[in-house]
Amino acid sequence: MAKSKDDGRKVVAENRKARYSYAISDTLEAGISLLGSEVKSLRSGKATIAESYAQAKDGNVLLINANIPEYGKANRFNHEPKRVRKLLLHKRESARLAQATQREGMTLIPLRLYFTPKGIAKLELGIAKGKKLHDKRETEKQRDWTRQKARLMRDRG
Repeated sequence: MAKSKDDGRKVVAENRKARYSYAISDTLEAGISLLGSEVKSLRSGKATIAESYAQAKDGNVLLINANIPEYGKANRFNHEPKRVRKLLLHKRESARLAQATQREGMTLIPLRLYFTPKGIAKLELGIAKGKKLHDKRETEKQRDWTRQKARLMRDRG
């Protein structure tokens, strides 16, 4: 489990491809409704959210296709690894997200899954629009140029 430098959050899983594949316009923090064996499994740091997404349905926001593997010591009280999990948001926030996904063609992408300093599991959710191929190329060019610029500045001293 990696620990971030800025605010004491322990990052469990990160979706690194999300910023490459999507133009993220806004982010928000949401709680997750988890079972005990899921929390134990998360603490061991084995979750993946790379293929997952969130969906607004019936006034709730659900996390779909997130993989939290079974906890080995839970025996028969274990959970299903890819079950649908409810995200804990205020009613106004979930209504805003539902409206954004339906009207504007946006997608809800999980960016990071982490534990707060108090030990509560949270999910950073991004409101995003999918990038086209030429946008991805432009992002890559920009990243290469900034890397090259930093090299040149470092060499000049």
